[in-house]
Amino acid sequence: MKVTSKWIAGYVSETDNGRGHRVVVDLPPSKEGTDKGPTALELSVMALAGCVTTIFRTVARRRKWEFQAMTVEMDAEQSPGAPTVDRIRGRFIVRTKASREEVETTLRFTLHECSVGVLFEKAGMMPDLEVRIES
Repeated sequence: MKVTSKWIAGYVSETDNGRGHRVVVDLPPSKEGTDKGPTALELSVMALAGCVTTIFRTVARRRKWEFQAMTVEMDAEQSPGAPTVDRIRGRFIVRTKASREEVETTLRFTLHECSVGVLFEKAGMMPDLEVRIES
């Protein structure tokens, strides 16, 4: 994986994954940015949520059960002056006929297999996700 970040102006940079996908990162106006994109820290939490949805699908298929919808909501908390987030809480909402035990087991495996989740785990920052099952 080769990633490039090119400074544009102010606090705006364009990141590129080497496969033609680009994301602009910036700071909010409260931090002298122009809000042209998420901050790099926001993008990392977005990547975690995206990884959970991707890997959950993989693990559920491997475990041979289906769901009709899935949403991951994450609230990352950052104390004033802290260099990074202190805590990530959220909700994992899935529409399925599978049991709560199956969903929770699949989510546990997901969090340990998701490559972005592993990075957060190594940093001592595993998300605390409330599971909601809709039928």
